[in-house]
Amino acid sequence: MQIRIKNNNHTNRLIQYLIISGDFVVLWILLYFVVDTIPLSEDWDEEKGRAFWMVCTFALIVAEYFFPSVIHERVVGANDILRRSTMLVITDSLLSYLLLRTIHFTSRLGWQLFAMGFVMLVSIILLRFMERWLVKRLRQSGYNTRYVTLVGSDKELLHLYKKLIGNSTFGYRVRHIYGDIEGLSQNGSVNDFELLLSRPEELKLDDEVYMCVSRKERELIERTANMCNHLMSKFYYLPTAEEKLNLQPISIDDIGVMTTYTSPLEEPLNRLLKRLFDILFSILCLIPTVLLLPLIVLKIKHQSPGPIFFHQLRTGLNGHDFYCYKFRSMHVNADADRLQATEDDPRKFPFGNFMRQTNIDELPQFWNVLMGNMSIVGPRPHMLAHTEQYNKLMDRYMVRHFVKPGITGWAQVTGFRGETRELWQMEGRVERDIWYIQHWSFWLDLRIIWMTAKTIFKRDKKAY
Repeated sequence: MQIRIKNNNHTNRLIQYLIISGDFVVLWILLYFVVDTIPLSEDWDEEKGRAFWMVCTFALIVAEYFFPSVIHERVVGANDILRRSTMLVITDSLLSYLLLRTIHFTSRLGWQLFAMGFVMLVSIILLRFMERWLVKRLRQSGYNTRYVTLVGSDKELLHLYKKLIGNSTFGYRVRHIYGDIEGLSQNGSVNDFELLLSRPEELKLDDEVYMCVSRKERELIERTANMCNHLMSKFYYLPTAEEKLNLQPISIDDIGVMTTYTSPLEEPLNRLLKRLFDILFSILCLIPTVLLLPLIVLKIKHQSPGPIFFHQLRTGLNGHDFYCYKFRSMHVNADADRLQATEDDPRKFPFGNFMRQTNIDELPQFWNVLMGNMSIVGPRPHMLAHTEQYNKLMDRYMVRHFVKPGITGWAQVTGFRGETRELWQMEGRVERDIWYIQHWSFWLDLRIIWMTAKTIFKRDKKAY
């Protein structure tokens, strides 16, 4: 069998090298300015100056080894970019400081390295998003492409096809299809593909092979996987729609089992980190809330008689009820615990409508966060009537209550905020809430907070 070397994706390595080179350029530019701020640096000779640069450069080499850029990968989340960039700079700054102190280079350089690290972090984050944008444009132009072969006739394969080519910035191109997929031209049937496995010199496989057939076809799956190993193609198996289960693999000692869902927040350390952040962030946000309180009180009282705060029982962690607090944005009414707010809801008064559009009405919920009923980021809590209603209509609805509800969430920043007139809207929200639970990270929380903050300056059309 002749091995076919695939080299059409060689630009990935070049992209990564260019990104790493850019990091060193940023470091060296900053070092040039930092040296002048270090006490007694004007007395350094050439050898001492060179040693300082070499130590800082070595520290970045180590940091790049542990936290390399992932911009060149096909699907990269902004939270992963932020996490890696932050850890890269922290590692570089801390290691530089420790190495320089170890060799007794100078006794006073901590503040200079801290300032350099801060500027470097901002610079590299901005650089990363610029690099990401450039890579996306490169792939849209047809470069840095990864070719794909699809095998199977199940509708799940059609969903995968739409996912791969639906976003041109991923750089995927489907070149060969063996199977009967509606609306797509094929190179042959699954049976034709099986026959070609015996004639590898005639078989056309690309960089990646995705197979979607029944698990009963075990022999075909194994033969395809082995052939991909020989031809240096990456093999992926996709369960058919009939066999697809929403289960996650976990281990109990050395035994593999499946469960309905897993979450990083099951780890005590992650829960502690999230709670500490919630406390600090809510305190910072409650300070300006107190300062704004007199103005808000006057405006509410002027336009609508009744209490300043609105509190409502909502479903929280593990299905327990709690009182969620907001600034009252509607006239007192009997439907508050039953009906969602609509765009032209007559119950809203003018300043209340403004508060809803700018999220000011949510500010008292930072008190809920401080008390431990809510988190800054998490699935939005629903009124009890909606919990009862949607729990009957959706099998996975209550899964979203395995974590604390949040002031903002992944569903809200990805298009599923506001009124849910139809069932599919709530289904989309729940799916995103569950995705957040399963993929939680501190960096994802920061990304969601940033995406929420942007709506203050750019109004969300669903904020009403």
